[in-house]
Amino acid sequence: MQTSPLDFRLATVADTELVIGLMRAFYAEDQLDFDEARVRRALAALLEDPRNGEVLLWLSETGEVVGHAALAMGFSLEQGGHFALLDELYLSHAARGRGRGKQALAILEQRANARGVERMRLEVNHHNELARRLYLATGYVDDTRSLLTLQLEKRMRDARA
Repeated sequence: MQTSPLDFRLATVADTELVIGLMRAFYAEDQLDFDEARVRRALAALLEDPRNGEVLLWLSETGEVVGHAALAMGFSLEQGGHFALLDELYLSHAARGRGRGKQALAILEQRANARGVERMRLEVNHHNELARRLYLATGYVDDTRSLLTLQLEKRMRDARA
């Protein structure tokens, strides 16, 4: 399989609708709940303040946007301070293969390293075995933990009722 170069550009606020469309496709494929209001708030915070991270738009050989990635900044004592969270990585079906997933990870790792972090973390859904194999093959380690989530807004709303 011949590697096809993967290029990117940084998304800006002007790309909001484009990114929302990519996120819809990604969430549908990865069986994630797409709460548009919540997604728009988070995307705005990411695009408007580089301290929060960045969104990369993956480009085809002809310059067409074929996916996106969201790199978000986090902080953890266990992780030694700031770390990068690979929050989303999506390539359209037509853009997959030819080594692009590995290239995308390498680009994201370089960008995270340029932010001065020593660790990058990511989530992968249990049903997405293809992505999991890619991450493990490129050096990511399954730290055998479960990610648990609490919807605080709902909890606080219920407590007030």
